[in-house]
Amino acid sequence: MYTKEMLESMKKVEANRAANAVMEPKRMTAEENDTLLKTYHPDYREEEFDVLAIGPNKGEKVPKELAALLQANSRIHPEEIDLSRVDYDVDVLIIGGGGAGASAAIEADNAGAKTMIVTKLRIGDANTMMAEGGIQAADKPNDSPAIHYLDAFGGGHFAAKPELLYKLVTEAPEAIAWLNDLGVEFDKAPDGTMITTHGGGTSRKRMHAAKDYSGAEIMRTLRDEVLNREIPVVDFTAAIELILDENGKAAGAVLLNMETQEILIARAKTVIIATGGAGRLHYQGFPTSNHYGATADGLILAYRAGAKLLYPDTLQYHPTGAAYPEQIFGALVTEKVRSLGAKLINANGEVFMHPLETRDVAAASIIRECSANGKGVPTPEGVGVWLDTPMIELKGGEGTIEKRIPAMMRMFGKYDIDIRKEPILVYPTLHYQNGGIDITSDGQSTVENLFVAGEAVGGIHGRNRLMGNSLLDVIVFGRNAGRSASAKAKETTTGALTLAHVDAYAKEMADAGIVSDIVSPKLLPDYRRKK
Repeated sequence: MYTKEMLESMKKVEANRAANAVMEPKRMTAEENDTLLKTYHPDYREEEFDVLAIGPNKGEKVPKELAALLQANSRIHPEEIDLSRVDYDVDVLIIGGGGAGASAAIEADNAGAKTMIVTKLRIGDANTMMAEGGIQAADKPNDSPAIHYLDAFGGGHFAAKPELLYKLVTEAPEAIAWLNDLGVEFDKAPDGTMITTHGGGTSRKRMHAAKDYSGAEIMRTLRDEVLNREIPVVDFTAAIELILDENGKAAGAVLLNMETQEILIARAKTVIIATGGAGRLHYQGFPTSNHYGATADGLILAYRAGAKLLYPDTLQYHPTGAAYPEQIFGALVTEKVRSLGAKLINANGEVFMHPLETRDVAAASIIRECSANGKGVPTPEGVGVWLDTPMIELKGGEGTIEKRIPAMMRMFGKYDIDIRKEPILVYPTLHYQNGGIDITSDGQSTVENLFVAGEAVGGIHGRNRLMGNSLLDVIVFGRNAGRSASAKAKETTTGALTLAHVDAYAKEMADAGIVSDIVSPKLLPDYRRKK
């Protein structure tokens, strides 16, 4: 199934494996990192961004694909919506059914709030479910939240909001204990001690995992807890516009039944956006590791309602997406593969970077190797480099791969690739939305009573995220939003419902001379062939 060129390159990888396994490339200096990123990382391609002409972030740049949706038409005509006909009336409305939404629902329910989740797919159909490598927490004797903070702050180019990052790292050990108590099956030693590993950019082994099914195991547990508590979940129902009250506070959402196209009204005292990321917008034509609902809906709804975005111009391109075979093009190859000892190798069989550089540096290094250096391996879909997985068992012993990364072994095994014996081809894949909605430490956006959690938040990680901090942030900030929104709901009296902000936004578009035939939010990607 390999081309002649691939097979010739693979022989060079095999010939150099023993030497490469003990080779330790030097880490790049800060100056070398900056030069590399500015030259090769997609976030620095100025021609791929547009400047917003309207809204709270007017004058700032965002990816072209996001700009087209932010400066687009609403899916509704406010004069046609009857806000007096309320279909759902709750204290806390949660939009999104992934890890952040489920965590928020559990905490809001704990506080006695009448809570409901609406999700355009099913509960658990989310990037949380697809996360593999693990979740960070400084809960070992040689580690501390302060060291975790320094790793994450530096890894994010010192751009994280300090108060958000402080909350992330200081509440991390308790988040792990909470998940463990709920029933998450973390990897443990025979004495019950949790097994931890390194991730890119970490100075301590603080990655907790459930093999390489970490996100699926966490989501399974959270989903079961939500359902066991009988918290209402409205599946296959998308929020297509936020509702404010006469005082400008978030007060619900206009919903769309994805199957019947029926419009429904949800009134709430507080709203939590937990809609996840934007990978299915395929920025710059990149493949993605994201689930099908990741179309930046939360950012669009919040922005139209007046919420400010933070760092909307920065995305994470995971360095190791599957580059071959084409059936899994773009699928995530967890960073844990490199944590266990596999190294990135070019077409000539050479190690070209330290295996645990931060994700943005690793992605830029691969792009450089495949473009300027001309040392990529051509594939039917493009180009890639080798990730030398047999090196794991050369270092850790036979059986390590099946024990520690069984999902990876099975994913490639479906296509007759045995990663215990053959290296795999990888290339960066669109993975994470670093930027998002600006929040305060209690999870509230610049729109009162509108809270945000998970990947839809901007500022937690700065301009780059370390492995394992996303599963952590959906728990820490999901729980945070649930507690804050339920507390705020107790002191809130909702005024008359209004969609005046939708008309105001349309007028702002018209005044700016923006004419668009696009409606947003996008809701689902469109993969139909175009004539």
